[in-house]
Amino acid sequence: MRESMTKLEQMQRIEACGIVAIIRANSSNELIDAAAAIQTGGVDVIEITMTTPDALRVISEVSTRLGDAVLVGVGSVLDSETARAAMLAGAEFVVSPVTKSDVIEICNRYGKVVIPGAFTPTEILAAWEAGADYVKVFPSSGVGPSYIKDIKAPLPQIPLIPTGGINAENATEFIEAGASALGVGSSLVSSSVLESGDFVSLTKRAKKLIAAVKSVR
Repeated sequence: MRESMTKLEQMQRIEACGIVAIIRANSSNELIDAAAAIQTGGVDVIEITMTTPDALRVISEVSTRLGDAVLVGVGSVLDSETARAAMLAGAEFVVSPVTKSDVIEICNRYGKVVIPGAFTPTEILAAWEAGADYVKVFPSSGVGPSYIKDIKAPLPQIPLIPTGGINAENATEFIEAGASALGVGSSLVSSSVLESGDFVSLTKRAKKLIAAVKSVR
């Protein structure tokens, strides 16, 4: 069973890994197998999206069964009620595609890392000033690493986690551009891999991503 972590410990875990694996699965068993496979490859921070069927039960099962082996968070959170329910289920960090002040507030109240989504410099600064621990730059797929570098130039104090379109081939560039960590979804855990049960390939993909991050740190 997982011991309660401080917010600083959660953040250290996220940054040490450098990869937040975003997983959308159809069952808790499928997700636990995927989480175990990528953890073997070095990725031990996973975000279970609220779009996963019966997401709260899945978060609880993954948190209980994998314990401290992985840091479990919740994604696609749009309101404080969902954030609190996920935290009670075992989520240690909360990610949103947008910036909602009530989500940030409840996460700070209970000492959990909160990562709201934003895109423009104005939105990113507003999220930071509202109490974000990191800002998820989303979607990053259309702008690439240069956009992160451009944002960090006038706003170096804000830790960014770009998400969208990131893979083992461009991960190095995003870290070099100043990203604190990277949100990685289908390029790591795709629906086709989950359906086929090819968990060996998940471990290999995770190792490639971790190697890419470590190569520039």
